[in-house]
Amino acid sequence: MSALPLGVLGLLFCLVLVGSRRLALGALMAGMLYLSTAESLVVAGFALYPMRALEVAALLRILARKELSRLEFGRLDRLFLLLYAFTTIVFVLRSSEGVTFQLGVGVDALLQYFAFRCLISNLDDLRWLMRTLAIMLVPFTILVLIESLTFQNTFAVLGAKGLIGGEMWVRNGRLRAIGSFGHPSLLGTVGGALLPIFMGLWFARPSQRFTALVGIVLCLGIVGAANSGAPVICVATAVIGWMLWPMRRSMHLVRRSLVAFLAVMALVMNAPIWYLLARISDLSGGGGYHRAVLLDVAFQNLDKWWLAGMPLRETSQWLPYTNSMTGVVDMTNNFLSFGVTAGLGAVFLYIALLTVAYKVLGSAMVSLRDDASREDNIEPIYWGLGVAVTVHIVNWFGITYWDQTSSLWYLHLAIIGSLAALRTSEDPATEPQPGR
Repeated sequence: MSALPLGVLGLLFCLVLVGSRRLALGALMAGMLYLSTAESLVVAGFALYPMRALEVAALLRILARKELSRLEFGRLDRLFLLLYAFTTIVFVLRSSEGVTFQLGVGVDALLQYFAFRCLISNLDDLRWLMRTLAIMLVPFTILVLIESLTFQNTFAVLGAKGLIGGEMWVRNGRLRAIGSFGHPSLLGTVGGALLPIFMGLWFARPSQRFTALVGIVLCLGIVGAANSGAPVICVATAVIGWMLWPMRRSMHLVRRSLVAFLAVMALVMNAPIWYLLARISDLSGGGGYHRAVLLDVAFQNLDKWWLAGMPLRETSQWLPYTNSMTGVVDMTNNFLSFGVTAGLGAVFLYIALLTVAYKVLGSAMVSLRDDASREDNIEPIYWGLGVAVTVHIVNWFGITYWDQTSSLWYLHLAIIGSLAALRTSEDPATEPQPGR
């Protein structure tokens, strides 16, 4: 790791370790946005990426201040812990290769999720975070737009890649910017996944509409700079999710209608239902056909991975082409990635986690409607978080998060866990004071 990114990382490390709760949260977000996984420190044979170093700082902070003991563990927390414990244990028992990497994935998930849970205690923390993110996204978005126009990645001075696989990616004459991330689609995911929460901020409180508007514009700018199909679908999902806001009291009808639609499509299509991914990519751009074929061949090989997963190298025989850098199939489906890692048990736990996330948000929204004493309108914030979860789910049918984008998902899930715990707290007066 070169001097400049190392110096920035050192500063953020100190802020996480000794700063106030909100300052530590802001430092984690700055690390996610501006520092790339392209460079790392190697400590005892273990790659210490920027976000991994910051999560170590968060762990030391939590242990020193005994912040974890103040958490009220809920269903979401327990399922998250179970998912990554199960996935890691099954993989380690099955495989003798890639164990260090998989252990790193599990540790990253648990440390980052619970760090965010400890640092976000109430709605004021969330509002502060969104204001801070809006500020952080201003220079970030300007830099990725400059990259898109000039073909020069300014984030390279902080260790980011200037190229992908040794070459620039161009679509329709425009560069597909990557910023500090590993792929244009992952960069665009940041804008697409934050968009519905900024939209929630707009509807929740008129005094914060300027912040919300700035955030919305910046998110769309990031998606535009990425010039990739998956982020466009993220934006479309966010818009559709907010179009359903008037039906929030009748979501059971929406769910049943979606199931009925998929059932009808399965009957009338001449191909399996997952080939809808190919049809969608015809409109948005991207490799939807590959994603459909990948699911097709995965089901054909279900007997090889359903119990405890399978070695990833064996997927090199699934398709007539492979990823040029890894030599194996390009695993562009996060659900399938869990399956190949630890079998159908991991997939079911993953789906259960997502289901519980929706349930706790739904329960919180019902509780808010029944609370006549509340003067502020915060239900749109909860709805925005639910839409953000949906954006991630739709996105996972076309990509896996393999860089610091995962941190954004852990953040969203941790916010849901914290707000769910807040709604079920019997003594709100015991909440930590803002910023301490």
